Amino acid sequence: MSRQDSLEALRDALRAFARERDWERFHTPKNLAMALAGEAGEVIEHFQWLSGEESAALPEATRAEVSLELADVLLYLVRLADVLDIDLADAARRKMQINAQRYPVEKARGKSDKYNRL
Repeated sequence: MSRQDSLEALRDALRAFARERDWERFHTPKNLAMALAGEAGEVIEHFQWLSGEESAALPEATRAEVSLELADVLLYLVRLADVLDIDLADAARRKMQINAQRYPVEKARGKSDKYNRL
C-alpha cells in the first residue's frame, strides 16, 4: 500500500466513524480547526519546560502519551482536509516544492533562518 493509499484509507475510516455516530454536522471546518489546534496544544504540553536534550529523550510513558496526542492531531488534520476537499498528500508535495525554492541548499544548509533572511 502506498502512502497516498494510507492517507485515503485513514480518510475513509474517519468518514465512516463520523457518519456512524451522526457527527458529520459537528465536523465543520471551524470546529475541526479548533479541535486540531487544541490537540496540537496537548502535544506541546509534553515538551513545555524541557531542554532540547530532554525533549529528545522522553521517558517511555511520556513517549506513549505523545504518540496518542500526535495521532489526534493527524486524525483531525485528515478529517479537516476531507471536509474541505483538500488532497493532503498533493498539498504537502506542493508545499515541499515551494520550500525547496525558498530554502535552496546553498543558502539554507546548517541555518535555521527564515527564507526571507537567508
